Amino acid sequence: MRLYDFPSLRVRWRLPALALLGVIAGLGMVPWSLWWLSLPALALMMLLFAAPGGGRFSNGWAFGVGYFGLTLHWIYNPFLVDAATDGWMAPFAVFFMVAGFALFWGAALAIADRLRRGSMLMLVVIWAGVEMTRSLILTGFPWALIGHIWTETALAQLAAFVGPHGLTLLTLLAASALAQIGYSGRRRLWVPVPILLGAVAWIMLDPGPAPELTAAADTPLVRIVQPNAPQNEKWDPDRAPVFFNRMIDATGQPTETGQVPALVVWPETAIPYLLEWADPSFEVIADVARGAPVILGINRRDGSRYFNSLILLGRAGHVQAIYDKAHLVPFGEYTPFGEMLARLGISGLAASQGGGFSAGQKGEIIDVPGIGPALPLICYEGIFAEEVGAMFRRPRLMVLITNDAWFGQDAGPQQHLAQERLRAIEQGLPMVRSANTGISAMIDGKGRIVRQLGLGEAGFIDAALPPALSPTLYSRLGDWPVLVLLIFGLAGAILRRPKNVIDPAHAGP
Repeated sequence: MRLYDFPSLRVRWRLPALALLGVIAGLGMVPWSLWWLSLPALALMMLLFAAPGGGRFSNGWAFGVGYFGLTLHWIYNPFLVDAATDGWMAPFAVFFMVAGFALFWGAALAIADRLRRGSMLMLVVIWAGVEMTRSLILTGFPWALIGHIWTETALAQLAAFVGPHGLTLLTLLAASALAQIGYSGRRRLWVPVPILLGAVAWIMLDPGPAPELTAAADTPLVRIVQPNAPQNEKWDPDRAPVFFNRMIDATGQPTETGQVPALVVWPETAIPYLLEWADPSFEVIADVARGAPVILGINRRDGSRYFNSLILLGRAGHVQAIYDKAHLVPFGEYTPFGEMLARLGISGLAASQGGGFSAGQKGEIIDVPGIGPALPLICYEGIFAEEVGAMFRRPRLMVLITNDAWFGQDAGPQQHLAQERLRAIEQGLPMVRSANTGISAMIDGKGRIVRQLGLGEAGFIDAALPPALSPTLYSRLGDWPVLVLLIFGLAGAILRRPKNVIDPAHAGP
């Protein structure tokens, strides 16, 4: 069989083969990080698209089902926290999420084929634009973006210039160039250029290992606490004191140098009751913190509204700052069209009484005594590059608290951490990450992990806070340059002649 014959195969053979190819493409994601398999898989998909009949919606959808089926397979974990109640929903949630995101990729192929049949340049532009749309539409879900295959490589540093969507565009351009090399038709001088530029960038941008830092007057020491509270035990009245005491013990431990940390960070919802009832706990925390400010997660109520909040505790347990999570998880922290769905018995997994949480104000900055301004982020918020960059003023650091216990100990927490390393690169800022069950870490402005505490471990780490780097190009311009490139690329792809359709007379075996 020749390559150009593949798109015309019967559905029962073609779609499973494309789904398998999508699985291979997904292996570039953390925790596998096999980018050298992802890139050829993307290139092969482009070659198939360029063949007559290759732009079918079903082809892109099947490829997406394989890709998202692998990269998002961990999404069943939240439904197993209370398996007796929610477990039946797990297969439906996985199916609808995977099949739903695959619709975007099916649409990308169909639209590209409609606008300029067989044009790889058109596919690159439309596919990158669709991935950007997936990141924003219906509150967005920029998880497992194509550009994320580089998070464990030196090319992740390109995010400081072009952001996550620029990485996706560059990845698709590189796959297109690889596809052109594998195509036995016309030869083009430009084809090796993206690959050569990628190799040069890899060498020039490699930041090397994170430097060893020691705490000093201008380098604060931060303690990151990880209690390792499983989600099915976290709110249990009998178990909650155990996890609270773990965090108290970790906070009170002496440092190696004997100095008091400049900041202590606990994870999301570290205190399992409302802010208005927590004063006695705050006094205990402040006492063991020995005067150090403490950032922790807690829920709070304001009238009939509930908030998933981050607070800054000062001396004597006084609350010095409050940040309310602004970007909430649909069906996790609130239920879209909640009143209507409640009549059908549908509610969010983590929704509180009263219909879930209310959203706070985006882009808020809190001032940490002795350190400076910090951008607070709670869990899910760390995956939205455009929102992380929408700060009212540039901070000294980012502080992210999360409860990845919902994700289990599968690929989810590792992919979450990888995305937050990209946020550090994009902004040139260090990030302090405290996760309930892991992975907690100190990340520097190059996205390197200075210290970390792994999945399923209880304890703490002390790490000197890395310096804030100069503002990056992406922190100044955001996604606008990529958006402009996509618009011009779309116009160019429409106007140019389609020269890269596979000609059956030149197709290889």
